[in-house]
Amino acid sequence: MDVKERELAAERMSYEEFLAWCDEDTLAEWVDGEVVMYSPASRRHQEVQKFLLGFLDGYVRIRELGVVLGAPFQMYLEPLKRAREPDVLFIKKENLGRLHDTYLEGPADLVVEVTSEESRLRDYGEKLAEYELGGVGEYWIVDPERGEVRFFQRKGGRFIPVFPDEGVYRSAVVPGLWVRVEWLLSDPPPPALVALRELGVIP
Repeated sequence: MDVKERELAAERMSYEEFLAWCDEDTLAEWVDGEVVMYSPASRRHQEVQKFLLGFLDGYVRIRELGVVLGAPFQMYLEPLKRAREPDVLFIKKENLGRLHDTYLEGPADLVVEVTSEESRLRDYGEKLAEYELGGVGEYWIVDPERGEVRFFQRKGGRFIPVFPDEGVYRSAVVPGLWVRVEWLLSDPPPPALVALRELGVIP
C-alpha cells in the first residue's frame, strides 16, 4: 500500500465508499466508518484456511446446502456498523438472497476465524461479541499456535460454548456435518478429500 492509500485508509468513510476504495488485494475491514488494516496470513494460517474451505465447500456442495466463501469477502453487519472478512463463512440456501457480488448483507450462518498472535484479541474478543450481537448462527475459533479450537452455537440469542465429544465436534447449522479437532490442528492438515471420505459423502 502506498502513502496515498494509507492516507485514504486513515479517513472516515461510509461502507459504500469503503467498498469502492478497497479491492481484493487490500487487507482491511470496516469498523464504524474507520478502516482497520491487518497483516498478511502465515503459512500455518493459510494451510488451515485452505483445508476448511475445501472440506466445508465440498460437503456443502455435495449436500446442496448453500454457499461457502473465504477471505477476502465482506460480511456486513449494518446495525453494528461493522464489515468483517471472516476466514471462512457459510450461508444457507434460504439466505442466499442476502449475498451480493462483494459482500454478504447480514450475518452468515457459520463463521470460522483462524487466529494468530496478531488477531487473537480481535477473534476472541471483539469479533466474538460482534458475531453474537450480529446474529451469526455458529462461530469457530481455530488457534493453531495454542493448539486449541473453540466452538460457539447460538441458543436463545446468545453464543454458548460447545465442547467436542471425544475429539469430534458436530455442527448445529450445517446438517450432518462433524469435524475432528485434530484435523484443524495438524501441521499440515489432512487433504480435504480424506476428511470428506471419513464423513461418507464421497466414495
